[in-house]
Formats: sequence, C-alpha cells, structure tokens
Amino acid sequence: MAAIPFGPLEALLRDESITEIMVNSYRRIFVEQGGQLQLVPLHFQNEQELIKIIEGIASYCSREISQSKPYLDAHLPDGSRVNAVISPMAPGGANLTIRKFRKKPFLLDDLLQSGALDDKTAYFIHACVRARLNIVVSGGTGTGKTTFLNILSGFIPENERIITIEDVAELNLQHPNWVRLESVYGVGSNNRVTVRDCLINSLRMRPDRIIVGECRRDETFEMLQAMNTGHEGSMTTLHANTPRDCLARIESLVASGNIDFPIAALRKQMVSAIDIVIQLKRLRGGQRIVQEIIELTGIEQNTITTQVLFQRNFKNRQDAQITTSGMVPTFMERFAEHGIQFPPNYFDPATKITYRPD
Repeated sequence: MAAIPFGPLEALLRDESITEIMVNSYRRIFVEQGGQLQLVPLHFQNEQELIKIIEGIASYCSREISQSKPYLDAHLPDGSRVNAVISPMAPGGANLTIRKFRKKPFLLDDLLQSGALDDKTAYFIHACVRARLNIVVSGGTGTGKTTFLNILSGFIPENERIITIEDVAELNLQHPNWVRLESVYGVGSNNRVTVRDCLINSLRMRPDRIIVGECRRDETFEMLQAMNTGHEGSMTTLHANTPRDCLARIESLVASGNIDFPIAALRKQMVSAIDIVIQLKRLRGGQRIVQEIIELTGIEQNTITTQVLFQRNFKNRQDAQITTSGMVPTFMERFAEHGIQFPPNYFDPATKITYRPD
C-alpha cells in the first residue's frame, strides 16, 4: 500500500488479526479484533494529517471528497473498503472507517467451523445455487453479507458467465468467467455512472447470472426485473434485520426510485423473482451466523406469504443451533431438474447429515 501514506494506521493495516479500523477523530482510533472493539494507543498529530490521508485515498481511487461532497466510499489497493466523512457532514471532525480485506478468501468450511451454519444448511444452500434459485442475503451492518455472497458464488459452475455490480468493489469471486462492474463518480463534476446504469448495461453483456453487491436505491427494481427475465440464479444483498423487513425494504427502495408501479403488481414481481431470503445475524460476541432461511410462497389478500425452512431458536440459550423447520420447499422440482437429490427425511429436524462440497 505504498501508494498511499497512512501514518499511524500503517501498523494496524499490517496486523491480520484486525478486521476493521475506526477513526472517530484524529485523537481516537478503535479497532475490531476477535469480534470485539477496543481503543488503541495511537493517534494522528492533528486534523489536517487525517484529512490529508483521506484525500490521498480519494485521489488514488479517482474519487472526490470536499465540502460540497463531504463523504467517500472507496477501496484500498488490497480491496479493503473505506468510508470517510469530513466537515460539514461531520461537525465533530473527520472520521475514517476501513473494513480490511481478508487475503485468504473465506470458504464454506470456515462458516461450518465457526458455527455460522451446519452441514444440513450448507447442503441446502449449495443446492439452491446449483439449481439456479434467486437468492437475497439479508442482514444488518457487519453481519458478513458480502463474505457470504463470495462463498455462494463459489458454487456457480465454471461454464457460466457471472457479472457482478457494486457501488464499491468488494466481491472477490473465485471464478474463471467473471466480469466486474462498478459505479463511477466523476471527479469535479456531478456526472455519475450508477449501479442502476451498470445493471441495465449488464443485461446486454450475455450474463448467465447477475450478482449485485447490495441493492440500496432504484437499482432494486431493475434487479427484480433481471431475476424475472431469464437471469435465474442471480443474487444480491440488502440491509434488514429480519426477512419480513427485507421484503418491506425492497418495496420502499423501489418506491424511492419514483417508479410508478402499483404495490400489488410489485409484490407479484417479488414473489416471482425471489426464491429464498437468507437472514444473517451478528451475535454480541462478534460471531456471524445464518439465523433463518425463508421461502416466498405466494400472495394472499395482497400480502406476500412465506414459510420458514431453517431457523434458530434463541429463547433458551445463546448458542442455539440452526435446524430445519420441518417444512418442505415448494420448489423441490427445481432440484430434480438439475439432478440434485436430498437424503431421506432431510427436512425432518431430527435428521442429521454430514456434508462437505466437492
């Protein structure tokens, strides 16, 4: 990272045990280490030193941060994600957040060993990707949605063409036929290539699957359209605390794009487009887990109906294991079409299996 001077942050960036760096002000720097936040005995000399580093990051990424645009979303040369805010948006002084890039990609085995999911859940998710189901990964900030999306992409066959679309490039797919698109901010102007622009253009690039790093704005409607028009097996993430909140957020994001689309018709689009929602959660100790998986089953009285396929029950203990609900998905024929078989009594909560993907 010699292209950008980082001052007191250099040592923190080299420390692989640190997953996130949070500069609350030039005097106070926190890190996340082992899932816990802690104050470190480091600081910048003054506000200007911190701002100079932020401006250096913006310049390196061909982006702009100024009083007229006092925030920055970017990434470092190694892929780490950066967010910075300066005055007047941050009246208490500039701050900087760096979510560090993991040099060794997370694998499904890492999730299994950490307890994020179990063998039955892993088998099901792997099968869903292979059967080209459309998947939304939902969760709050810091729940590992992008990491999870990277792992899901590893199940996509090598003979399929993937196009990823992101506001800030974070995905790191281990796939030979992958094209990456990223939104572009025009330095010194208001011109911008948005995620929605990238998504619309990607439809002309012969994708087998489209992966949108996160739906945040009016690209949400285009994502639903893509899922409904021959791009099965597409995926995206959304910020939401529950699967039901996730569906409500999709509606609000479409509405925010000033798209004149009746709510009843939108809900039909959602049910047709989205097969499952995978809900992630971050526990108090920092562990990231799959909390719930639901299926969209239809519409009754203008309300989207769902059924829970996997769930955890935290009422009695903090280390609740994820289990099948006993409900069988309505899309089992999709698995059969792709030659995917499930062990006998797989969806019975009492059935245990051992599974590792090839």
